[in-house]
Amino acid sequence: MRMDEGKTLREESRRMVLGKMMSMSLDALVVTDLPVIRWLTGFSGSSARLLVTRRKSWLFTDFRYMEQAAGEVDAAEVVITARGFMAEIDSGLYPLGETVALQADSVTWHEAARLVALLDGKQRVIPVDTFFEEFRMLKNRIELQKMRRAAEISEKVLEEVLPLISPSVTELDIAAEISYLHRKFGAEKDSFDPIVAGGLRSSMPHAKPTREKIVAGSFVILDFGCIVDGYASDQTRTIALGRVPDEARQVYRIVQEAQSLGIRSVRCGMSGSELDAVVRGFIADRGFGAGFGHGLGHGVGLDVHEAPRISQTGTHLLRENMVFTIEPGVYLPGRFGVRIEDTVLLGPEGAVPFQRFSKELLEL
Repeated sequence: MRMDEGKTLREESRRMVLGKMMSMSLDALVVTDLPVIRWLTGFSGSSARLLVTRRKSWLFTDFRYMEQAAGEVDAAEVVITARGFMAEIDSGLYPLGETVALQADSVTWHEAARLVALLDGKQRVIPVDTFFEEFRMLKNRIELQKMRRAAEISEKVLEEVLPLISPSVTELDIAAEISYLHRKFGAEKDSFDPIVAGGLRSSMPHAKPTREKIVAGSFVILDFGCIVDGYASDQTRTIALGRVPDEARQVYRIVQEAQSLGIRSVRCGMSGSELDAVVRGFIADRGFGAGFGHGLGHGVGLDVHEAPRISQTGTHLLRENMVFTIEPGVYLPGRFGVRIEDTVLLGPEGAVPFQRFSKELLEL
């Protein structure tokens, strides 16, 4: 991505945030969520606070990130502080106005309490929840480019690791290879710890990789993604090491058909719970409803799990340019599990997956 494109994205983001601040009569906003800070300023470090006012923004970080911030930040004034964010606010150098908002969904209780005590009646401090959600759910062209690149890298990784799966390797071996290849092919890092779950452990939806070796004649669930320029990918494929029993093949086919049904059924204006119900009902009608215990999907963007929620409680209406996963699964404890996941972009005609890798049962 060119530098000017990133700056354009951040300028657009700032305009949206300032518009909402004015509509809510907020004079200042303290941002504590690092992905949002990156979205608004370009800063990718692990320690920062951002103060947004109607006229100006300041990014506060420390000496460790002095050069990095100078090279990345183009939408705020960088303040390198040895005293910390609270001391800077207490200095009186930064005009806060009358009303200061805090991110209630990301600030710690300790930090919020300190700031309230520091301002001590000079400003009215109010919590705001999901303040950025409405902006983050709708992806623009630049964001989609980043997400497609992340998906491409993870699919390339999948192609590379499949030939490595055999009875002589462990789940941890494959997970480590995934993380290495993500970086080798240009990603910043994994978007979450890779899930590699073979044999009986495939019935655990979020199993952590172990030193257990991959068992012949069983399923292996591979669920992983990466970060490219701040944006995440997420995908899952279930493969078989050798031929699996007929019942396992039947369950695989049900999940495959359910996932395809989910992609075909998406329409702008339906709620996350309505889409979830379509797929959940399909699986239940085939006798495996009790084995599908998680939501159908989740938004993907700056975080690998964000709004909208595609679940039984998902209230967001699905809109054009939203990006989310469709990932039904069936899990039979102590036996096996199956999950298939694509990340999709909702367009005017329906959902289009980022992933292209086959969803036919692959028996290695």
